[in-house]
Amino acid sequence: MSKAERFRALHRGRAPGDPLVLPGPWDAAAARVFAEAGFPALATPSAGVAASLGYADGATPADEMFAAVARIARAVDVPVSADVEGGYGLAPGELVERLLEAGVVGCNLEDSDGGVLKDPHAHAEFLAGVREAAGDRLFVNARVDVFAHGDGDPERAIERAALYRAAGADCVYPILAPADLVPLLRSGIEGPLNLLCRADGPSPAALGELGATRVTFGPGLQRRATAALREIAAGLLP
Repeated sequence: MSKAERFRALHRGRAPGDPLVLPGPWDAAAARVFAEAGFPALATPSAGVAASLGYADGATPADEMFAAVARIARAVDVPVSADVEGGYGLAPGELVERLLEAGVVGCNLEDSDGGVLKDPHAHAEFLAGVREAAGDRLFVNARVDVFAHGDGDPERAIERAALYRAAGADCVYPILAPADLVPLLRSGIEGPLNLLCRADGPSPAALGELGATRVTFGPGLQRRATAALREIAAGLLP
């Protein structure tokens, strides 16, 4: 079984309260820590990788992002999915080629640009192009930014999700969806559902009980590691 097949299989048959938990490594060293801890797959966070490279979120040049993702994928034996933001303006075929060259088995693709929601039909066409170019070699996680950059209307999120699933997305990710809306989203969205786990929110298991198929952390783990490093650094001062 290929890594892509292994990764896809991890999303099937998840019991309530047992979502696929995908830590977000920001570099190769972090990836090895997570893999050695026993996680079956990983999902890079674009903001965490950006911070590790010295960029603000959304400002990482495409070549540097793909190079960083490739280093992470080479460092571990488990499947790695990559957050590649909005695709860096690449055509679907080129984007798929870059992802496969980096050695990843999946990708996150956002439906906003510069904090503004994209036209959902145009974005669905883009996702369909990615699906066609990738075949079954990539697991496509379509991020829905209604709660991050839109009006927070769950019905609008469900409508966008339906378009993206019809276009061939394997999973839908309504980032920053409030926990109390998750049951509604779960009832209205077909297929795997990705939810964000935050330090001040429900645990991964609790998100699974609400309907999450898989759980990711965005840059949260990188930021917690940075906070711990600040404490260590402060203790080194005379």
